[in-house]
Amino acid sequence: MALSREEREQFLAQPHIAALAVDAGAGRAPLTVPIWYQYTPGGDIWVLTGLTSRKNELISAAGRFTLLVDQTDPTVRYVSVEGPVVETKAATIEDLREVSARYLRPEKVEEYVDFSWKNHGEMVVLTMRPERWVSSDLGAI
Repeated sequence: MALSREEREQFLAQPHIAALAVDAGAGRAPLTVPIWYQYTPGGDIWVLTGLTSRKNELISAAGRFTLLVDQTDPTVRYVSVEGPVVETKAATIEDLREVSARYLRPEKVEEYVDFSWKNHGEMVVLTMRPERWVSSDLGAI
């Protein structure tokens, strides 16, 4: 059964690991990779990635991407959202700290942020405006 707008937005707001998919060009399957994301119900979604990463290059070329998040417990439920990139900006250490705090235990955040900021190179924040949603709660069937 499809989720209501409120249900899918609340589900997406939880800290799931997303699968990001983007067109990889003629003759290629979409590039699909796991990624952390940030979302507040009713707003846009943002991800942080390397400035020179393949996914940033492909997203820049395509102008859009898809995120899929799912869970299997206590019921199989998923939300897929696709839309255009509406902003690209240089990532700040505060952006990295915000998304890291969403996924890591509090005592691990600063250590990870320090390591990532020093070792992962320049990063960008890509903001996507949700346009198309697909969702389901298979446990409701």
